[in-house]
Amino acid sequence: MITDNIQTGVIHNPILKGFNPDPCIVRAGEMYYIAVSSFEWLPGVRVYQSADLADWKHCTDILTHQVDLRGNPKNCSIWAPQLSYYDGLFYLIYTDVKSTKRPFKDCHNYLITAEDIEGPWSDPVYLNSSGFDPSLYHDEDGHKWLLNELWDYRITEGNKSCGIVIQEYDPEQCQLIGEPVKIFDCTPLKKTEAPHIYKRGGYYYLITAEGGTGSGHAVTVARSKALLGPYEVDPLNPMLTSRDNPELPLQCAGHGSLVETPEGEWYMAHLCTRPLEGEYAILGRETAVQQVHWNEEGWLRLTSGGNTPQLKVPAPKGTQFLNQVRTLEFEDDFNGQELKKNWNTLRIPRNESWCSLAERPGWLRIRAGESVQSLFEHHILAIRQTDISFRAETALEYEPNTYLQMAGLLLYLNEDNYLYAYISQEEGRGKVLRLMRCQRDEFTAEPVMIELNAGETLRIAVEVQEVTGQFVYLKGDDTEWKPLGDPQNISFLSGGFTGNFVGIAAHDMQQFGGSSADFAYFRYQGKE
Repeated sequence: MITDNIQTGVIHNPILKGFNPDPCIVRAGEMYYIAVSSFEWLPGVRVYQSADLADWKHCTDILTHQVDLRGNPKNCSIWAPQLSYYDGLFYLIYTDVKSTKRPFKDCHNYLITAEDIEGPWSDPVYLNSSGFDPSLYHDEDGHKWLLNELWDYRITEGNKSCGIVIQEYDPEQCQLIGEPVKIFDCTPLKKTEAPHIYKRGGYYYLITAEGGTGSGHAVTVARSKALLGPYEVDPLNPMLTSRDNPELPLQCAGHGSLVETPEGEWYMAHLCTRPLEGEYAILGRETAVQQVHWNEEGWLRLTSGGNTPQLKVPAPKGTQFLNQVRTLEFEDDFNGQELKKNWNTLRIPRNESWCSLAERPGWLRIRAGESVQSLFEHHILAIRQTDISFRAETALEYEPNTYLQMAGLLLYLNEDNYLYAYISQEEGRGKVLRLMRCQRDEFTAEPVMIELNAGETLRIAVEVQEVTGQFVYLKGDDTEWKPLGDPQNISFLSGGFTGNFVGIAAHDMQQFGGSSADFAYFRYQGKE
C-alpha cells in the first residue's frame, strides 16, 4: 500500500526499510544508487535507485554467480559493498567473510566492474584479506587507491579494528601495487571501519564508522592536505551518532557515505535501526539519509544542527514529488517463467535443480534440501520483513512419508532463530501440521498438531503485530482461518547483522532431494 501526499522537499526516514545495512551512496548522471550488504543471502549486494533521494526502488542485485557462500557461518559472507562511478564505469568492492571466530577474521576483498548498473559485471579480481569494509578512491590525478579497515589479531583486549590502511591499485595489472600505509588510528570511540575518501577545498576527507555497529555506532570525520596523511579529527567528533540517546527513533546511526547533487547540495546515507520496545530491531539495520553541509571551517555538519539523525530531512532544492509512506505489497503467483526478483536464498543461488516453475506449471516446486539449520543446502525462498506489522500467506501441497520430511512457512532470522509452521508426518497420526521454534539455539517442538487429509491444499499464514506473531491455517474447503497454537513472542528474531525474513521452504532429512513441495502462491502485505 502507498499513501500519497504531495509535498515539496521532505524525505522520510528510513528510506530503505528492513534489512538494508551498510549503505554506500553514489550518483551517476542524474540517478542516485545505494548498494547495501547482503551477508549470507543471495543474490548478493542489493542496489536501489532514486531520481530524487526520497523515492527509492529496488534496481538490481549484483552478485548472482560470482561467490560461493556454502558453509559460511551466520553473520558472515558479503559485507559492506562500496559502489563508485568513474569515467563511465561502475566499480564494486565487496568482502566475502569466511570466518569471524576470534582472534582472526578471514575476510577476502574483491573488485568487479560494469558499464551498466545491471551488468554484465566482470569477473572478480582478488585484492587482499587484511581487513573488511574495502573502498576504492579515484584521485584527480588518475591514480586509484584501496582503503580498508585493518584487523590486528594480536590485540588481546578490546579494539582489534585498529585503523585504516591504504594501498594503490593498478587497473592495468588488476592488482594492488606498492605497500599498504596506515593513514588513520582510532579515536577514543575505537572500532574504526567503513572508510571513504572525498576531496573538497584542497582537503582529503576520510569518513569512517566507529564505536561498533550497535548502540555506540557513530560517523567520524578526519581530513588532511595529503592523501597519505596525517589526518586531523573533527574537533566536534562524532559527526553523526545516536549513542547515549536511547529515546531517538533512529538508533545505531553510523556507517555513512556522501553524495553531492548536481546543484551542489550534500547528503549522507547511513545505517540505523528502529528497535521495538526500545530493544528489538526485528527489521534489522535499515538505511536513512541526512542533509549535510560544509561549515566555514570546512567541517561536515548536519543542516538540522547537532549530530543526531532526523526522521524528516529536506529534499534537494527544486524537487517536487509524491511524498510516499510505503508499506510493501508483494505477491508471486508462480505463473511466469521466472521468479520475481525480490526473492532471496541462503548461501546458494536459486536454480531449476531445486526450485522450478516448469515441473508443474502455475506452481513453484521446491525440492527438499537439508535441515532448516543447514549452512549448505537450505532450500528456502524468502523476502525481507520491511514492516513492523504484516501478514504473509501461502498455499501448498505436500505429501511427506516420515517425520524427517517437512515443508511450510517460516519466520527466519538465522539458523539459531526461527519459527516454522510445517507439514510433516507423525506415527499414528499421519499427515500433520506442526510448529517448531528455535530461540537463540534452543529448539522447541510446539505441542500443537493438526491432522491433515492426504492430497488437499493447505493454506498457511502468519500475522505479525510488532513483537507478536500468530500462525493460522485453512484446510481444504474450509472458509474460516484457525490459529496454529498460541501467539508467539518474536522479539528473539532480532540481533546480529541481518534482519528477519519471511519465507517458504522444504526439508528432507530422510533422503536429500527425496521429496518436493508445490506452492500455489506467496503474498506479503505490510500494515500501517
